[in-house]
This record gives sequence, C-alpha cells and structure tokens, in this order.
Amino acid sequence: MSVSTAPLVEPELVIITGMSGAGRTTGAKVLEDLGYFVIDNLPPSLISRVFELATHHGSSVDRIAMVVDVRGRQFFGDLRTTLDDLRQRGTPLRVLFLDAGDEALVSRFEGERRTHPLAGDDRVVDGIARERGLLSDLRAEADLVVDTTDVTVHQLRERLVDVFAEPGHRGMVVNVVTFGFKNGAPRDADVVLDVRFLPNPHWEESLRPYTGVDQPVRDYVMRDDRAKEFLERVNGLVGLMVPSFEAEGKRYLTVAVGCTGGKHRSVVLGEEIAAYIDELGMPVQVEHRDRLSE
Repeated sequence: MSVSTAPLVEPELVIITGMSGAGRTTGAKVLEDLGYFVIDNLPPSLISRVFELATHHGSSVDRIAMVVDVRGRQFFGDLRTTLDDLRQRGTPLRVLFLDAGDEALVSRFEGERRTHPLAGDDRVVDGIARERGLLSDLRAEADLVVDTTDVTVHQLRERLVDVFAEPGHRGMVVNVVTFGFKNGAPRDADVVLDVRFLPNPHWEESLRPYTGVDQPVRDYVMRDDRAKEFLERVNGLVGLMVPSFEAEGKRYLTVAVGCTGGKHRSVVLGEEIAAYIDELGMPVQVEHRDRLSE
C-alpha cells in the first residue's frame, strides 16, 4: 500500500506584486526563506496552471509564492480575473502589494542606474505614474500593503516574516552578506566585520582571476593564523548572539563581512561563518554582493 505525500491541507498561494523598486525581490527572498516555493515574473494567465502543477496530488509543496508585475506587459491585465477565479475555487490566497513614494522610487532607480520598465524614452517619474495607474485597483484590493518608503531591507524582512511565518515558527534567519568597502557597506547590516587586515589575494597575480569560492583563494586566506583566530573569535560571538537574539524575538539577523573589493577575503570568511551558523541549526543564507564586480 503506497502512502501519499500530498499536502494535508489546501496549498496556500501568495501573490507578490507592487511598484517596481519597492522591494519585490526582497519579498520573494523572505518567503523563500520561510519555505515557500517561489516563482518569479510569471504571466498572470499561467498562474492557475502553474499552481496546479506545483501542488498536484503527490507533491510536497504546500506553500507557493508568485511574483507578478508589469514586466508581464500585456499579460498583466489578466491578473485580476485570475485572482477572482482562484478565490471562487476556494484557493487560500493572499496578495502582498509593495509600494513606496515617488521620490523614493526615483531615487532607487537613479541610484542603481536602472530604467523603469514603463518609462520607455521618458523620465523615470513618467514610468512610475503609468505603473501607479495600472496597479491602483490591485493595490486597493490587496490583502497586505507594505510601504517601503522609509523602510530598510532589514525592516522589510522583519515585517514579512511576522506576517507570513507559519504558526509556531520561531527560527531566526541569518543572512551573511560579503561586500567590498570600496562599494559601501550594506545599509541593513546588524553586524559589520572588517577583514582587510588579512593579506589580500588580489596582489597575487595567479590568484587575481579567482574569487573566494575557489579553493586556491580559500587556501591562501586560511593558511594565515590570524584568519583562523578571527574565525574562532567571531564564531564564539555568533554562537552567543544568534540564540540570544532569537530568544528576544528577533526574526532576521544580517552579518556583513567586508574586505577591499568584496571578491576574496570577505567571501572566504563569509562562507566559513555561514557554515558555522548552519552547524548551530539556524537557517542561513549567503549573499556575495560584490564577488563578481569589477
């Protein structure tokens, strides 16, 4: 007799949508950390079909999130019809709408030198205005609207974890971010560690093409006794901080590790710290922000 692995309850669906630049990517990452099966940039006309495939009989997927936005262009007009159909079928559905003020959105696009998807040859502010017009009804009907105008990435993560974590979820997610000081430290970091005191592989011609995820660079960095002592002390600190923060109810901790360019030393040590956190049994994700930058 076979045993079915199908979910015991009706699978849950979260639609992540909202203004471009308001934090949809962060929202998707947070839900992924919480165990959602996440699909990005899905045409609305395919939502129902993909949801059925992902949660069919025998599937272990019981929480799914889909990012839908104006990148879908002509497909976006189908979204409200699709959502109505899903609700009529009794699908547990929530719509998360991420928003921000026009000035904040303009600043983010200009800071990242990106083109707004609806701006065309016009100004960023014109693209924002068009997008607001398209999304106004959807925003009004969303289950949760989060304004990220004055919210850091860290604060947004905290808010979404509070809303979407399963009942009884108490695990804190630790994010280890490696970076280069020449590009600025992450704004949402709770702890910043500086490893520029270690010898820089950049000055070794044979190692320059590699990054900290490559074994030759790792061997070079870790052969220094100071790197080993640094890790021992940091891991001791992390071992104290992480459970203590979790006990205080903190849901998300960002540990940033920086070197000059963010390609070698910080990557090696960031990987080591993340491995130690994983050994503690804490959910951990690693982001090497500047590893591939010039």
